[in-house]
Amino acid sequence: MAIKYRDDEDLVFLKDCDQDDLKVLADMLIYKKSGKKRLNQDLAEEREFRLCNDDYRKVWDLIAGELQLYGGDSIINLTRRGYGVPYRENLIDVCKKMRVNFNKNSTTEKIEMNLIMKVVEDALENMSDDEKREIAKEMKLDVEQMTTQVIVAALQAAIKVAGFRAYQITVIVANAIAKALLGRGLPIAINVGLMRAMALFAGPIAIIANVVLTIPILTGPAYRVTIPATIQVAYMRQKMLHGAEGAES
Repeated sequence: MAIKYRDDEDLVFLKDCDQDDLKVLADMLIYKKSGKKRLNQDLAEEREFRLCNDDYRKVWDLIAGELQLYGGDSIINLTRRGYGVPYRENLIDVCKKMRVNFNKNSTTEKIEMNLIMKVVEDALENMSDDEKREIAKEMKLDVEQMTTQVIVAALQAAIKVAGFRAYQITVIVANAIAKALLGRGLPIAINVGLMRAMALFAGPIAIIANVVLTIPILTGPAYRVTIPATIQVAYMRQKMLHGAEGAES
């Protein structure tokens, strides 16, 4: 099926994203964890994509269109004349699948952060008190109780005070997801404290990722693809908004 990009206000920003980040997103859509191509992918077969010479900004719309296709049912996509679903619809489906608490009337960025914080919360549940204490230290959180609820609340409060905190938290999650799926993390420059936090979260988030990667594809959205890809898009949006601040803090 030829990829047809549906005009999407929530994905158009991809045209200005870093090449390396677009490559990570494209690879998530094309390859399985084993490194083999997905049977139902179309992106790598598109002539324009094959000839882009790693200039992924030239084919950002094909990458976005492939994500839209994964977000819909393959049979229903045919009735849409080959178009997939809008990103926001895909995001909401992903949040429901991950049992995220969110308001469907919130902004796309807010719903993405609800998703990111759900992954953080689930990861913290698999950490010891000592690991949580180290997380609180590296993330500069002023907390006394090392419970998941207290740490999540402190992170949410930090996000409200400074937007770059949202970027830092999203980097931690997206990096672990990319490493679990592609065998490599994100190509980013970060400070030592954030690097330590990423290392602590890597194992627990990898457990979550492995569960995601075993979700069967019968009909409907391909969650083993759309969940990691949506997290990557959330990271790219936060990088666009707050990346410069977050890398220095």
